[in-house]
Amino acid sequence: MGGEKSCREAVIPRKPAKRPSSPQKINDRVRELVFHNATKTVRLMFQDEAGFGRINKPKYCWCEKGIRPAVPCHHIREYRYVYGAVEPLTGESCFWVMPQCNTACMNVYLDELSKQFPDDIILLCCDGAAWHKSKSLRVPHYIELTSIPPYTPEMNPIEQIWKELRKMGFRNEVFATLEKVVLRLCDTICDLTAATIRSITGRSWIINCFN
Repeated sequence: MGGEKSCREAVIPRKPAKRPSSPQKINDRVRELVFHNATKTVRLMFQDEAGFGRINKPKYCWCEKGIRPAVPCHHIREYRYVYGAVEPLTGESCFWVMPQCNTACMNVYLDELSKQFPDDIILLCCDGAAWHKSKSLRVPHYIELTSIPPYTPEMNPIEQIWKELRKMGFRNEVFATLEKVVLRLCDTICDLTAATIRSITGRSWIINCFN
């Protein structure tokens, strides 16, 4: 996407959001950023965290007619957390596995996200988790956070990406160690293509922000 590189300062006024953003407010903000930053790529990305661990939930599977399948199940409470952001327009993404969900890990994630897209402006839509609004949160200059309304997971399409990862790599399987969970998680994320992300997250109100 982006055009020629430029040293022109990006226009991202640092004003705290007074209330969660609706689809129309997100649309308006994207258009404003695009208008004021013609030489830069503006990305609308959706961010969230999800826990993956040794506890698994039985899922449906195929078996012979008349037979009730038996599947393995684990109940050991060990987890790692994936911080992720996806861009529905292009299918671009950024995922990092972290030990916890807190402000310190969020700061690390935002720093890595900015390194992945160093020349771009990112409007990052998040939910209302405490570590997304912490006073000690360090937001890189070219990233702007905006929150979605509470109890509206349907506005955050990365929720469907978590479901896809669980379907791809974690269906009816137990793991001997947490390290094996992390390895499977990383392998599954690497198998997630940009085309799949676009197909799952490319909702019309998001794509229309750039039309």
